[in-house]
Amino acid sequence: MTAERPSLQFLQAPADPADRWEHDDKPREECGVFGVFGSEDASVLTALGLHGLQHRGQEGCGIVSHESGRFYHERYLGLVGEHFAGSNMPERLPGPSAIGHTRYATHGGTILRNVQPLFAELAFGGFAIAHNGNLTNAVYLRDHLVQNGSIFQSTSDTECILQLIARSERRTIVDRFVDALHDIEGAYALVGLTSDMMIGARDPIGIRPLVLGDREGAAILASETCALDMIGATFVRTIEPGEVVVIQHGTSGKVEITSHFPFGKRQARPCLFEFVYFARPDSIVDGRSVYDLRKRMGRRLARETGVEADVIVPVPDSGVPAAMGFAAESGIPYELGIIRNHYIGRTFIQPKQEIRALGVRLKHSANREVLKGKRVVLVDDSIVRGTTSRKIVQMVREAGAREVHFRSASPPIKHPDFYGIDMPAVADLMAAQMTLEEMRKSLGVDSLGFLSVDGLYDAMGVAKRDPANPQFTDNAFTGDYPTPLADQEAMRSGKGVQLPLLAERAAE
Repeated sequence: MTAERPSLQFLQAPADPADRWEHDDKPREECGVFGVFGSEDASVLTALGLHGLQHRGQEGCGIVSHESGRFYHERYLGLVGEHFAGSNMPERLPGPSAIGHTRYATHGGTILRNVQPLFAELAFGGFAIAHNGNLTNAVYLRDHLVQNGSIFQSTSDTECILQLIARSERRTIVDRFVDALHDIEGAYALVGLTSDMMIGARDPIGIRPLVLGDREGAAILASETCALDMIGATFVRTIEPGEVVVIQHGTSGKVEITSHFPFGKRQARPCLFEFVYFARPDSIVDGRSVYDLRKRMGRRLARETGVEADVIVPVPDSGVPAAMGFAAESGIPYELGIIRNHYIGRTFIQPKQEIRALGVRLKHSANREVLKGKRVVLVDDSIVRGTTSRKIVQMVREAGAREVHFRSASPPIKHPDFYGIDMPAVADLMAAQMTLEEMRKSLGVDSLGFLSVDGLYDAMGVAKRDPANPQFTDNAFTGDYPTPLADQEAMRSGKGVQLPLLAERAAE
């Protein structure tokens, strides 16, 4: 296993994440996973795939490859393109199999030792793992494992999975992997790599997405279909909730895929935020076009919260499809009244408070000719803290807008998330602390409207939300976490669900 190269990105990590103005009013990204098995260009394809998933995590990235009994491992803080580029990639990370990860820290800090894939030498050989999601019982797992002699090298919840695999007494690698899955709770899309196989897994209710692709006979696993498109791979199918796929070479030498359902089949509850915000618009998630769904959300939003206006303006980029739908439904012209600058680095130096306060103008600028003297409807995908929304409203008014109306293409966010989205605490969620009228005044708009929960379900193609068995993970809007009722308070407290571990189950 190669040593990690030092990374200058340490110098760019901000001391206070709250100063990152670009994240003020959005949920923080999750993570993206990608894997290739059976291609001589595995590491290059993995790097390209991670480029396609960069929107899912921008704080760290890593790739593990394997060739002839040896694993090669590189991890960095920063963006994929800063580290995984150039013609020497096949020499740095050789082999016909590789997995990669692009990360935002939902559990554990932004330090290099938490960047994935994580790798360990276990009794059966090397094992690398990449994880999108969050384990809700991670604190319990870690405490229990440490008390029983485990030594952790990171503060990532993902390392708990490695430790559980190492402790399992099952005979095969796959059985050990499945054994560990029985101990974890929460959301996960996992990609693992051994010397002779790649393993993929999705949590039992499918909170986080995972898809299977094919490129010239090589098998591909990815968080989103847009990453398959990036490397010219063909979409094969969605990995089902609770499914474990094992990818290896068969007796004929061709790549073979076997599927297991160790938990049985349960009702799927994919995360609504994948469709509202996280997934790229050109992705297909669980058989649904994200772009089309966001336009449907905008149409339903117009029906629920329509207002007399002169122009519909998206808050770029995430509000664009919903604004198009809103304009189409309302018959009000759609215009680019706000222009986004795509060339501002995430680590832009902001030495003074008065300069930091101008941050939103670095990223967005008003198109005065579109806004001046107009009644403007601003459409965005969501409102979290309200800080960036407030600055955008002010900028639009300063550009001469006669009226400013704000519309959110998702319901009010009132509850934290424990499944891989870094949502602010309840005290920082605008909708949890204010009435609709108080929010309107705070944002400085003439009217404010949100898509209803029922409206969001309708846009998703579901006639009505089933309160007894919700069809999606929607806890940020409803407070209904996809765990047994007895565990609700534990979820809100952050303690998570406590399950018996491997040794305890064996004793039983």
